[in-house]
Amino acid sequence: MAGDIRIEPMSEEHIEGFHRVLDTVARERKYLSLLQAPSLEETRKFALASIAAGNVNLVAVDGGEIVGWCDIRRHFFPSHVHRGSLGMGLLPAYRGQGLGRRLIEAAIAGGREAGMVRIEFGVHADNARAIRLYERVGFLREGVSRDAFCVDGEYTDVINMALIFR
Repeated sequence: MAGDIRIEPMSEEHIEGFHRVLDTVARERKYLSLLQAPSLEETRKFALASIAAGNVNLVAVDGGEIVGWCDIRRHFFPSHVHRGSLGMGLLPAYRGQGLGRRLIEAAIAGGREAGMVRIEFGVHADNARAIRLYERVGFLREGVSRDAFCVDGEYTDVINMALIFR
C-alpha cells in the first residue's frame, strides 16, 4: 500500500488536504505541540510562506488524497540558517507501513540539497515508534527536555534529536 503512494513537493493544491491531516494528527493530542490545526486560512498562509521561503515541504498522496506530510523549516537568524526543524505526521491508517521512512528520507535529501547542515526536532519520549524511525535514518539523541509537553495535566518528556551532515 505505501509503495503506491506518491511523495511530492507541497503546492497550493495540497493545502486543504495538509490542513485535514494536520488537524487529525493534532487532535490525537499526543504527537504534536498543536492540539488542533490552526484555521484553514492560517494554515494556507503558513504553508505558502514556507514554500516561498524554499523550505522542504513534502506531502504523501494516495489517489489524490493527502495522507501525510514532512517538512523542514530553515531557521530564521543568519547564524542559524544551516539548521532546519523537522515536522511530520501521518494519518493513523498509514502508519507502520514504511511511508514515514519514505517521507523523512525524501525530506532529509531535500534538506541536504538545500544546503542544510543540521536537521533537528523534539519527539515525545513515549513515541517509541517514531524514535525508532528517527534513529534508523541517522538521527541521534542530544538530550531530554523534562516535562516539556503537557496535555490535561499529564507531563511528557521530549527527546531532542538531530542529524548533522558534517
